[in-house]
Amino acid sequence: MYGKCGLVQEAVHVFDELPHRDLVSWVSILTAYNQANLSHVTLSIFPTIFTLDGLQPDHFVFASLVKACTSLGVIKQGKQVHARFVVSPFGDDDVVKSSLVDMYAKCGLPDNARLVFDLITWKNSVSWTAMISGYARSGRKSDAIELFQRMPVKNLLTWTALISGFVQSGNGFDSLNLFMEMRREGVSIVDPFIISSIIGASANLVALKLGKQIHGLVIALGYESSLFVSNALVDMYAKCSDFLVAKDIFDNMLIRDVVSWTSIIVGAAQHGRAEEALFLYDEMVSIGMKPNEVTFVGLIYACSHVGLVGKGLELFNSMITDYGISPSLHHYTCLLDLLSRSGHLGEAENVIKTMPFKPDEATWAALLSACKRHGNTQMGIRIADHLLGLKPEDPSIYILLSNVYAGAGMWENVSKLRKLMATGEFKREPGYSCIDLGKERQVFYAGETSHALRDEIFGLLKEVDAEMRKRGYIPDTSFVLHDLEQQEKERQLFWHSERVAVAYGLLKAVPGTVILIVKNLRVCGDCHTVLKFISSIVKREIVVRDANRFHHFQDGICSCSDFW
Repeated sequence: MYGKCGLVQEAVHVFDELPHRDLVSWVSILTAYNQANLSHVTLSIFPTIFTLDGLQPDHFVFASLVKACTSLGVIKQGKQVHARFVVSPFGDDDVVKSSLVDMYAKCGLPDNARLVFDLITWKNSVSWTAMISGYARSGRKSDAIELFQRMPVKNLLTWTALISGFVQSGNGFDSLNLFMEMRREGVSIVDPFIISSIIGASANLVALKLGKQIHGLVIALGYESSLFVSNALVDMYAKCSDFLVAKDIFDNMLIRDVVSWTSIIVGAAQHGRAEEALFLYDEMVSIGMKPNEVTFVGLIYACSHVGLVGKGLELFNSMITDYGISPSLHHYTCLLDLLSRSGHLGEAENVIKTMPFKPDEATWAALLSACKRHGNTQMGIRIADHLLGLKPEDPSIYILLSNVYAGAGMWENVSKLRKLMATGEFKREPGYSCIDLGKERQVFYAGETSHALRDEIFGLLKEVDAEMRKRGYIPDTSFVLHDLEQQEKERQLFWHSERVAVAYGLLKAVPGTVILIVKNLRVCGDCHTVLKFISSIVKREIVVRDANRFHHFQDGICSCSDFW
């Protein structure tokens, strides 16, 4: 009773006072610790079942131990429990096997889960659902669908496992199609968790209009007061460029948790609203809400993109001293970005040398980019030589390296890099930009000239280009690596994917509406300049979400203040 009511200390007190403890007593206390998210205690006290009371675990104890291992994600201990279960008198218990399927699936070992699943004599909905979820979350689409279709009786929980698993593995379109199929089959949504998952899919796809439709469904089903649905809506609107609606939903939430506050703080940071992010953090702390690791990532990120070095350092130290949070590699990367963007290159390099993580190529590239931006040629060459020795795989790093060496007049190095680029011995991610017009969604790749509206797009871009040049635009061809004539370099810039997507939006979108572009790579400096010009010429707001942040272009100005 105490355990189920969340009063763990009272439960422990009664347990310790028992003159005789049997397996039922032990299962009760182990379950109490699991329910209180103290699974590490469950595992630590388990050996005393032998030493103090001379008992051997039964199937209920094994199930409790497996659940603890699942909660902690400790697969090594989980396999040890599994081994002990197999050789025990209860090795045929299907309930424990179902728990093992869930453990292996959640720990990213779907093949191990399937081996146990196939040994279950009477498969209940829990084991089916765990196995389907394991396949879906691991990106094993065909296996998940095949097992789902074989399941004798499907319910909302099964659909939720499949759909949320696809969302987590990045299969957003598949999750949306399955959700629509579920709706057509008339499955009643008696639990809002699946709604929050599908809102997450809309956020990942940056499908604002779809997200609004799901929001309408939330209202129709009466789940507006659900905390995790509201949190998902805040995150979705922020990721889909409509920060004002995200803030409105946040302001009207009756109950907020750390996820609510973190979602709106990170959203403000990504949209260049650093002061608002810091104000929200102060408000969060003032009501006694404890920030988490992600909160500080958003805050330091916000400081980085407006140059608030002192405040960023203060927050980084506060995270450690005031809240006992150990900085992750992500936190150190944000700190490095904060220092290097503002010209504190020596301090930034010192962060790399002293942090308790091995810096990856992206970390060194961030510092090298800052050296180039601030004109520190000597340090830039030293960092470039080190980075080249790492044999980076990202092609954009080779462009950066080439520009640094060219700026220093080291043409032999430039030639070497171009030969490396020509061999193509690395994974090259093509640059693309996506525009969502509600009923249609178009993806444009860099250099693509085969679109059905090619002539109209080309004509519009030529008109805009002519007007930009009248206003002082000079193409920055340093963003084109190839050894080409100036005119050809300008032509390559001309067909960058974000420009083509914006031109398509101007041709097809409802006049006066915001044009939202999603780009998989960082927007280049020349395109950033061009989009500022276009926003001024056509009197339209253009929003671009690139690999780093949101850029709101309006009246010739970007929300990032050219600091990205």
